[in-house]
Amino acid sequence: MSLTGIARRFFAPRWQELERYNKEAEALQGEVLSRLVNRAKDTEYGRYHRFGDMKTYEDFVRGCPVTSYEEVKGEIDRMRHGEEDILWPGRVKWYAKSSGTTSDKSKFIPVSKEGLKRLHYKGGSDVVALYLRNNPQSRMFDGRGLILGGSHQPNYNLPGSLVGDLSAILIENINPIVNLIRVPKKETALLSDFEVKRDRIAREAMTKNVTNLSGVPSWMLSVLNRVMELSGKTHLEEVWPNLEVFFHGGVAFTPYREQYEQLITSPKMHYMETYNASEGFFGIQDDPKDKSMLLMLDYDVFYEFQELGKEEIVPLWGVEKGKNYAMIISTSCGLWRYMIGDTVQFTSTNPYKFIISGRTKSFINAFGEELIVDNAEQGLAYACQQTGAQVLEYTAAPVFMDAKAKCRHQWLIEFATPPEDLQHFARLLDARLQELNSDYEAKRYKDITLQHLEIIPVRKDLFNDWLKSKGKLGGQHKVPRLSNGREYIDELMAMNSPSPSL
Repeated sequence: MSLTGIARRFFAPRWQELERYNKEAEALQGEVLSRLVNRAKDTEYGRYHRFGDMKTYEDFVRGCPVTSYEEVKGEIDRMRHGEEDILWPGRVKWYAKSSGTTSDKSKFIPVSKEGLKRLHYKGGSDVVALYLRNNPQSRMFDGRGLILGGSHQPNYNLPGSLVGDLSAILIENINPIVNLIRVPKKETALLSDFEVKRDRIAREAMTKNVTNLSGVPSWMLSVLNRVMELSGKTHLEEVWPNLEVFFHGGVAFTPYREQYEQLITSPKMHYMETYNASEGFFGIQDDPKDKSMLLMLDYDVFYEFQELGKEEIVPLWGVEKGKNYAMIISTSCGLWRYMIGDTVQFTSTNPYKFIISGRTKSFINAFGEELIVDNAEQGLAYACQQTGAQVLEYTAAPVFMDAKAKCRHQWLIEFATPPEDLQHFARLLDARLQELNSDYEAKRYKDITLQHLEIIPVRKDLFNDWLKSKGKLGGQHKVPRLSNGREYIDELMAMNSPSPSL
């Protein structure tokens, strides 16, 4: 029997467990909340908020406030200095440095032993389980997995304590057996200089039998392009004939899909989205025909949701399809009713499936248009489909008023393949955004409030150079897609060489 056949037998029982998601979602989440509260009742946070007296979800809501990073960073810093039993029992040794794009300030998210096992590794295991269920002919374990990671460094010089990219923490603590079926070697995977690491990863991996890829689409594409440069091949399957799947997350895949499909032309290639953040592992694309993801209900994370623009916070069983919700989580890493900053829309409530619609601070609502990242991704995908263009990176922000008292959205786009007619591309994007978003459409009516959007094509590698200037090149770092202010876009424009706009 092949290694993949053996693995399939190992993962098969989980397929039955996941059937509980269809009918027992509220019960599963109730079990999670009870487990978390009971585990943390003797911590400093648990004693102060009287976790020991909590019996119901309503008790939890009354006793525990909604928090942001700013409100718990003091406790987290004490934990980083070695104090025990603060937000979670015992001493937490690992901290994921957040790649959040809404602030230049670093966030250090605790990663406890329980969180590592019951949030992050459990998510990775379920990704494989669901992939094998959907692909009976898979041979992924008969080759190597190319897994991209970031880097870490000592945390306040405390013995055994690390701070860095979540991916680096996962690699550092991974079961040694997994290292036998992955590339690159650990020392390469944890290098901090992405440009050096990119070359070394490509050189180490190109001679191996790589069957699967895992990582952020933008950074993985950079590595794969280096593989192509070194190999001199035309398509990636000429280098890795048994490549069959890319497990991706971190940023939306839509802007990159066409480039991957041109690079990998094999009909057996699969793509599977995951929602794994520094704060936890939340969702997996369980159906390859459905772009939405299954919300993982029996991990160490209890979910709550707040509809944007509303005060009411509801548990999972109170959500409705199609509404835009900010996600609030409580986890075994010591985050309690923590506003993660991501927004989601549910596409199904039996089972609970969703799409990531954006960030609570990554949107444009300068004129009441309420443009979210999901609108932008769909609009760009449509314009690219109609024109044959390919978008590599982009960001957008408002122009509040120019010399002619005109207000508009300004888009900086790095094209992998530019459109022949940039004005036509812009018209298609603008029209599609109006179809997708009634608020945007209303503000665009007769150009009264909001004029036609402006596109500025930028030079090659501008966004990478900008990330590099901030020490955020590689790993899980992302380009901010939409912003209500001009901080990011003005910095990028200052770094861009002159180019025509419309």
